[in-house]
Amino acid sequence: MTATALTEVVDRGAGLIRASGHLTSLGADLLRGTADGLRGSGHARVVLDLRGVRTADAGGLDILREMRREFAADGGELVVRA
Repeated sequence: MTATALTEVVDRGAGLIRASGHLTSLGADLLRGTADGLRGSGHARVVLDLRGVRTADAGGLDILREMRREFAADGGELVVRA
């Protein structure tokens, strides 16, 4: 079985990113860029919905943990739904 590449759907008004597929470090970097863009456009709270993610590797999960710390350090919040 081949893992599906990560895709994202963004709701800029709600500050919501829906991801699906396989989460790797490359995919997590894609999500980081999108989340940083939402934060830069005024969203102090960004929701990352991972309920469509079927598999994830350790590198991707490490980047998500780092993103949460970065958001918190800047006074924001990254909410991860899994």
